[in-house]
Amino acid sequence: MATFLYKLGRLSFRRRRYVALLWVLLLGGIGYASSAAPAPPADSFSMPGTDSQKAFDLLDERFPAASAEGATARVVIRAPEGEKITDPAAKAEVNQLVAALGKGPQVAGVADPYKANAVSKDGTTAYASVTYKVISTELTDKTRDALTDATDTTRAEGFTVETGGDAVQAEQEMGGSAELIGIAVSAVVLVITFGSLIAAGLPLLTAIIGVGIGVSGIAALGSVLNLSGTTSTLAMMIGLAVGIDYALFIVSRYRAEIAEGREPEEAAGRATGTAGSAVVFAGLTVIVALAGLSVVNIPMLTKMGLAAAATVAIAVLIALTMIPALLGFAGKRALRRKDRKNLKSRADSKDSKDRGLTKPGATHAQNTKPNLGTRWARLVLRRPVTVLLIGVLGLGAVAIPATSLELGLPDEGTSAPDTTQRKAYDLLSESFGAGFNGPLMVTVDTGGTKGAAAAAETVGTSLAKVDGVAAVTPASVNPAGDTAIITVVPTTGPSDHKTEELVKTIRSKASGLEADTKSDVLVTGQTAMTIDFSQTLDDALLPYLGLVVGLAFLLLMLVFRSVLVPLKAALGFLLSVAAALGAVVAVFQWGWLADIVGVDQPGPIMSMMPIFMIGVVFGLAMDYEVFLVTRMREAYVHGARPAEAVVTGFKHGGRVVGAAAVIMISVFSGFIMENDDMIKMMGFGLAIAVFFDAFVVRMAIVPAVLALLGKSAWWLPRWLDKLLPNMDVEGEKLHKTLTPSSSPAADGEHEDRDNDEDRELEPVRN
Repeated sequence: MATFLYKLGRLSFRRRRYVALLWVLLLGGIGYASSAAPAPPADSFSMPGTDSQKAFDLLDERFPAASAEGATARVVIRAPEGEKITDPAAKAEVNQLVAALGKGPQVAGVADPYKANAVSKDGTTAYASVTYKVISTELTDKTRDALTDATDTTRAEGFTVETGGDAVQAEQEMGGSAELIGIAVSAVVLVITFGSLIAAGLPLLTAIIGVGIGVSGIAALGSVLNLSGTTSTLAMMIGLAVGIDYALFIVSRYRAEIAEGREPEEAAGRATGTAGSAVVFAGLTVIVALAGLSVVNIPMLTKMGLAAAATVAIAVLIALTMIPALLGFAGKRALRRKDRKNLKSRADSKDSKDRGLTKPGATHAQNTKPNLGTRWARLVLRRPVTVLLIGVLGLGAVAIPATSLELGLPDEGTSAPDTTQRKAYDLLSESFGAGFNGPLMVTVDTGGTKGAAAAAETVGTSLAKVDGVAAVTPASVNPAGDTAIITVVPTTGPSDHKTEELVKTIRSKASGLEADTKSDVLVTGQTAMTIDFSQTLDDALLPYLGLVVGLAFLLLMLVFRSVLVPLKAALGFLLSVAAALGAVVAVFQWGWLADIVGVDQPGPIMSMMPIFMIGVVFGLAMDYEVFLVTRMREAYVHGARPAEAVVTGFKHGGRVVGAAAVIMISVFSGFIMENDDMIKMMGFGLAIAVFFDAFVVRMAIVPAVLALLGKSAWWLPRWLDKLLPNMDVEGEKLHKTLTPSSSPAADGEHEDRDNDEDRELEPVRN
């Protein structure tokens, strides 16, 4: 592979104008297609095969009007202190409100609370249900303003008026300032790392182009493939982070090759052949992890994962082709000015030495002080057991909150206390009961024959006797008479564990009721769907882990030609993701640092968060494993002792991996500022996971474990070594096939100097 990528890098370097033009044209073409495409659809939620989804599909077929997807608003009105909502004056005011709501644009209908039995038993509170002709994302500002004006008028008369429902939910601004913050911080980190504006600009430019192509492609295909705005946000978040990182590693290797005295074209080829090989396998692990979300069998997660995986694939292709092309334009200007001067001075000194004008040994009499990565690696190698214990115990302590993880889906009960949605939710709970905000819908289907009304009456009578049921409404029967809907109101709230137990109890009684009524009895509704969603994720967790970790383990065996290194990488990932989940629970569920992070209302963690974090973080964690340890593997196969290989890996890769981690953390942290709770939680979880994995696992635990393993770390059974194809990620075949002219004479001097440095530290174990 290294040889192929070496040739690809040199070709892109030589044909840089064509390569750059091709990517720019591709961006422009897809951008134009996205601008002409219809608006992306709203987030859709479905879980094929679950009881709640079967019931929902049945209602959609038998009650098309009742299951319409139009937006809804629930306006809650409470009478002034000491008055009743049923008083004549209050009733007149409520009727005026209902009339005003009905005159609003895009309104399909308004249910009169006095006719719909929507008045509380104490007579203080009522609610009016408003339905719209379009979904919430298609509501106009004029429609929303009409709703607000109507409620404000009634509120001015002394009534308490609050509104809930998707019609009043603020539209989430996907992709506002979040990515701008990430790009700004990334730019600062790149300038500090490279010391060159040109070198810093290359990863940013290519990442923006890659994300632009990916997100534009999602927008262009949104209406065809039903890809929502959340899908593009995830693709943007991950594509921007990995796009910068992949380009960063190739540019860094290019600068190192130039510093060794190679010509720009040769340096670009070698950088693409070596660092580019690591990019390919790192990208593959991310793609496997994201595409593996398909096994969960939740369409929304599948689309998010595949769209993000496609964006990562684009980032890999751009890094392998456009970066060498842009390096062709930059040449040696990708180096710092000081490095260019030193390079010129060394060339002049070498020329003078060849002519006998300088003393032997004066060429490299410059600063040989080891860098921070070298000093850190030596420190870890001197105290591997101490570092390992501190790292493992520290992450283990952070992971403790994960043991109290509570899963759920966000609803208006988790909104900020000062929002009208949360106030409406609380008013309904106080006046109608906690379960009123999470009613269960029980469908009774007689299979195409009439008699649903009688069957539903039998089912309703039985369910009314179940513990935990507050009320059972009379059945609604469709015109054909073969399907009925019963609304069951629990005594507990939608996120209460007792409500979940009630759903299980009803479903356990369903088989007996089906036999008695000769019908199918199914439970659906938001609460039931939340329970089924969590169960679906639980059932898919182990198969998903097996698929993703198994495939990535095989990829890492191909990269490192080792059994223990991939195993160590997988175990380190599990430790970092457990710690990240613990941090998410502490902040979003317990409320620690909630004000700093911007958590309005602590509550259950979104059900999809664990499996989502496992998929995304695993792919990203393997990035750093590949980038850091391939440099160690490269040194080891070229003759370095195990401890020397660890030091060499940190000497050349530690600074770059650290910068890449800071960039990725900054990109993800920018999304914490988003209003969408899911995006905020994902941004925080991914940022903290990258911090733990990059700076604790990869920078501390990995070198400590490698120091303790010694040569055993690179052990591979002979039969397996013969079976696995040699992908030549470390470039061993590439070094053998290159002509002598491509390697400067200074190579030997540099290698001798590096080995002299590294031998100052004896390996802990060989």
